[in-house]
Amino acid sequence: MSIQDPISDMLTRIRNAQFSRKTFVEVFFSKIKRNIIDVLKKEGYIKNFEIQNKGKIDVLKIRLKYFRRKPVIEKIIRISRPGLRIYKKREDLSDVMNGLGISIISTSYGIMTNKDAKKMKLGGEVICEVY
Repeated sequence: MSIQDPISDMLTRIRNAQFSRKTFVEVFFSKIKRNIIDVLKKEGYIKNFEIQNKGKIDVLKIRLKYFRRKPVIEKIIRISRPGLRIYKKREDLSDVMNGLGISIISTSYGIMTNKDAKKMKLGGEVICEVY
């Protein structure tokens, strides 16, 4: 079985693991997934992550974060997908929940939050929104 949208699969695994109160979740490794998870860690949405080698494949082990028994990630929504790419100019990058959440943007300078992209005056593909 092949996964058509690996990023969406990763976001769904995180969502499902937090719903069932898991302490960690494992997803297949790729550079873009690692960069997205790195942004989530820097913004405080997950505890930590590590890359593990399981036989012939590498796996990202993501430690989930909870506050007062509730998941820190309330919602994580995929915006741009393989069938419909969503690109935004720097002027069109808006705040998520009046600044309480973040958008993860793929720019020419790498994966970053909408706040960082605004500071650097960059636009790009909107991967997902987290709040």
